[in-house]
Amino acid sequence: MTDELLYEVRDGIGHVVLNRPQARNALTFAMYERLAEIAGDPGEARALVLTGAGEKAFAAGTDIGQFRAFQGAEDAIAYEDKLERVIGILERCRVPTIAAVAGACTGGGAGIAAACDLRIAAANARFGFPIARTLGNCLSIANIARLAALIGPARVTEMIFTARLLDAEEARAAGLVSEVLPDPVALAERAEALARQVAGNAPLTLRATKEALRRLRDSLPPDEDLIRLCYTSADFREGMDAFLTKRTPVWQGR
Repeated sequence: MTDELLYEVRDGIGHVVLNRPQARNALTFAMYERLAEIAGDPGEARALVLTGAGEKAFAAGTDIGQFRAFQGAEDAIAYEDKLERVIGILERCRVPTIAAVAGACTGGGAGIAAACDLRIAAANARFGFPIARTLGNCLSIANIARLAALIGPARVTEMIFTARLLDAEEARAAGLVSEVLPDPVALAERAEALARQVAGNAPLTLRATKEALRRLRDSLPPDEDLIRLCYTSADFREGMDAFLTKRTPVWQGR
């Protein structure tokens, strides 16, 4: 598994690479765990830059094949709990985190990017949660809250209801990314420069600001009933099968 998520610290900057380009960098459960390990203890790094291998995707969410093992609601709740634990650790990382996004950034990949402190993108970046078109599952309330804090409830609703992806300029206009670079090479250069800039600032100021923003947002109601509703449905099973067999799902609303 180790070569599916790479980590290297170069001159004080930690570089995390999601390294499954053949699968558009879709994350396995083991990759999520490794990301949590790094974010929980980034070693000597003073900032982290997260990227996806290749130019086609930052990360196309969770590897859908792993949902095949789900037997019921408890598996779905455990999955969402796992994802929230990993993203929460990333969000609480003691050093600044920067998502440098080229290509598709969808599902769990977009959730990871949203949990980073800063997001910049190449012009070919696309952001979204097309679950209403693909799997028929749902986002946790914590992920909805992160997105709403970044781009507002109305934009979140439009993004999920239409299942469309925002292009890089739309993402910048919405406040999801702060900069758009012309290509992945320029993106990598800018990510390195930005990481060095923030790494040179007072670390306790940055940590206090991160935690203050998190506390302002994190008064969340339970959502297990919503997870059960979607993940135990016939529609979710249909969505998985349709995705894996490359056909259009037929939704029934049950």
